[in-house]
Amino acid sequence: MNPGGAALSPADAAFLAGLAPPAPSPYHRLNPLTKAVAATVASLGAFVIGGYLGPLAIIALGVIPAAVIAGVAGRLIRISLLLTLPIAISVVLVSVFTRAGTTVLFEIGPFDATLEGVDFAGQTLVRLFAISTAIGLFGLTTEPRSFVLDLERRGLSPRFAFVAMATLEAVPAMVERAGVIGSAQRARGLDTEGSVRARLRGVLPLVGPVILSSLTEVEERSLALEVRAFGRPGRRHLLWRIPDSSTQLAVRAVLLLALVGAILARIAGIFPALP
Repeated sequence: MNPGGAALSPADAAFLAGLAPPAPSPYHRLNPLTKAVAATVASLGAFVIGGYLGPLAIIALGVIPAAVIAGVAGRLIRISLLLTLPIAISVVLVSVFTRAGTTVLFEIGPFDATLEGVDFAGQTLVRLFAISTAIGLFGLTTEPRSFVLDLERRGLSPRFAFVAMATLEAVPAMVERAGVIGSAQRARGLDTEGSVRARLRGVLPLVGPVILSSLTEVEERSLALEVRAFGRPGRRHLLWRIPDSSTQLAVRAVLLLALVGAILARIAGIFPALP
C-alpha cells in the first residue's frame, strides 16, 4: 500500500522490489542495524575481553562462521590482512623494542627486544585483526544506502542520513573513479604499470582529475537533491522498507547487554583474566 492507501500497480511493486540491493545469503538479508551492532560489539569486545583467547574466540566463533554463511570468508581475510598489515608493522616495531621488560630476547643496537614487548604486540595484533574482520564483514555484506535508510526510518535526520551515506560511499566511489581515469590515461599512452618509479609517476596525473570529478559530482548531487525537494520540511515517506524481526531485535539487545556487562565487569575489576 502507498501512503495514500491505494494498491500499488504490478509495475510499481516491481520497481520498489528492485530498489533493494541483492542479498545472496541469509547474512546479507539481515537488517543492517543487526549487522552494525554485531560489528560494534565484536570490535569493542575484542578490547574489553583482552588477551589472546577472547579476540580469537570472537573471530573463530562469530566473524568467520558469519563470513562463511555470507560467502565472503576468503575475501574478508585477504582484505583484513591488508588493512591490518601497516598498523601491525608499527605496533611490532614500537612494542617489541620500546616496551620495558625483564626478559630480553635479543638486542639491536641500543634497543632491547623484550618478551613483555612481544606479548603486548601479539595481543594488540589479535585485537586489531578481530576489529578489521568484524568491520570488514559489515562492509562486505551491507549496502551503505540500506544502512542509512534504515536509520532514517528509525528517526535519523534526512540531512544527517545523507551526510552519513555520502561518507560511507566516498572511498569506494573515489577508488572506482580512479580506476576509470587510470584506464583512460593508459589509453592515451600514460605509463602507470611496471616499476615502482613508473607507478609513482602515474599517480600524479590521476590526482587532479579524481579531485575535480569528485567536486563536480558533489555539485551535481546537491542540485539533484534540491530539484527533488530534499530540504522540504516534514517527515519523508520512504518507499523502501528494510525487513526486520523481533528475533533480530532480541539478538541486538542480548549483544548490547553482554557488551555493557563486560565493560562494567572490567571497570569493577571482577572480569576474569583470560590468557
